Amino acid sequence: MSGVLAHGLVALMEARLTGILADLETLVSCESPSVDKAAVARSAGVVSRVGSTHLGADPEHIVIDGWTHLRWRLGRGGPGRILLLGHHDTVWPLGSLAAHPYTAAGGVIRGPGCLDMKAGLVMIFHAMSVLGSADGGVDGVTVLVTGDEELGSPSSRSLIEAEAAGCAAALVLEAAADGGALKTERKGVSQYELRVHGRAAHAGLEPERGVNAAVEIAHQLLTVAALADPAAGTTVTPTLLSAGTTANTVPATASLAVDVRVRTAAQQAQVERDMRALRPVVPRARLEVAGGANRPPLPATASAALYERAAGLAAGLGFPAPPSAAVGGASDGNYTAGVGIPTLDGLGAVGGGAHADDEYVLVAELPRRTALLAALVRALRGQQCAATNPAPASVSEQP
Repeated sequence: MSGVLAHGLVALMEARLTGILADLETLVSCESPSVDKAAVARSAGVVSRVGSTHLGADPEHIVIDGWTHLRWRLGRGGPGRILLLGHHDTVWPLGSLAAHPYTAAGGVIRGPGCLDMKAGLVMIFHAMSVLGSADGGVDGVTVLVTGDEELGSPSSRSLIEAEAAGCAAALVLEAAADGGALKTERKGVSQYELRVHGRAAHAGLEPERGVNAAVEIAHQLLTVAALADPAAGTTVTPTLLSAGTTANTVPATASLAVDVRVRTAAQQAQVERDMRALRPVVPRARLEVAGGANRPPLPATASAALYERAAGLAAGLGFPAPPSAAVGGASDGNYTAGVGIPTLDGLGAVGGGAHADDEYVLVAELPRRTALLAALVRALRGQQCAATNPAPASVSEQP
């Protein structure tokens, strides 16, 4: 790394803080609920304009099933690229800004999606802007910003996995864990829906003629909850429950949503087998099990080397190494790890309250976290260049 980058990268980012905050306000002020594809498309336009200003190239707008994703491929193609991964959709419905406007006061940023994860996108753009003017530039970096992550990435999963294939590393700009920790392990996620089909009957006149779907779903709820294995870190949590139509009718239908979190692929496969083995208890009731694995686990082995590199770089930049954390929540980093790519998550902003009314970002941490991202990309690129010894290349958009 050049002398300027090695010793003054944090100072460079501190000097850019006004611009970082202005860009963050621009992104937060464009609402982008995942469920509203038109809003996501509008947000993609705003993210595109902000990103292009810093990256020196326009992104590809990739629309899949109505959701808009953005991809910048900078410089050379082929294997060994570094993938920077984020999303611009949020959980906040249109109109949220009226009650929760963007604010910056007392060293704290607030606003819908500021932490999860529009600050991470701004960090990418400013980190790559600094590298783009330094030795080596950002040749070999891909920036992928998806628009449906909060829904489980139904349209972008294949795009993420294809883009990650052959990469040397995937760096995910989701928010940090508590205390600024990098997320070195994420649980895998499976989601199921149990549907029971019974038979309606009058609850007072002839309940014996009915097949009570509510009773059946109650049996299944207790059975499913018992599949959890706390010692292994496997959680199996019944969540959304519904049954029946009126208070004086034997329920003919019932349903139960089940959220599963696992640390290993073997645990995920075991829960899948157990769920498919469920059988009805109430005579004449019929049971359907829908759903399955959504995201594979991000194991600690996928992030260990990248975390050690990041911790060393933080020390070189003059601040303590961020701690590491294993978390139950999933991200698109689960997909990159699932296809065998070294993945480090939680490189984004430090704050709290994601998805909640008090969502916030700590301003003071933004320069250091952005500097760490730039240093990590630069170090990984240098490692790849040392291995392949390519000729110097300029930063350009690759079709």
